[in-house]
Amino acid sequence: EKNVGKKIIMATKDKRIDAYIAKAKPFAKPILKHLRELVHQACPEVEETIKWSFASFEYKGPFCSMASFKEHAVFGFWKSKLLNDPKGYLGERFNDGGTAMGNLGRITKLEDLPPDKVIISFIKQAKILFFIHYITQFPKS
Repeated sequence: EKNVGKKIIMATKDKRIDAYIAKAKPFAKPILKHLRELVHQACPEVEETIKWSFASFEYKGPFCSMASFKEHAVFGFWKSKLLNDPKGYLGERFNDGGTAMGNLGRITKLEDLPPDKVIISFIKQAKILFFIHYITQFPKS
């Protein structure tokens, strides 16, 4: 439960995501837990689900996801090309990006991630993009 302005938002955590993290390799668990926490911090209204065997986060549609594999984890945004990224964290040069799914390249430890404030900014931007898409697709009559 989170107090957002005058509204109280109930965090929606999916038990399948709990299970997904529990089954992950030991190196990936703190990474996945941390990313999940940042998503909920940046978007209290987020809904969790499993899509294409990835832990996915939705707000008016899927906007980011995370996954873990044998030797690395990944995190990515659906509309990454539209996100403001002046330091190039989402580019192919960050953390050997482009050699792994997701926009942040191969993540093998928490230190591979950009600073929390950068990830939170990306999450908030992605949320806004999906909200704009949603209201333009389904305008009130």
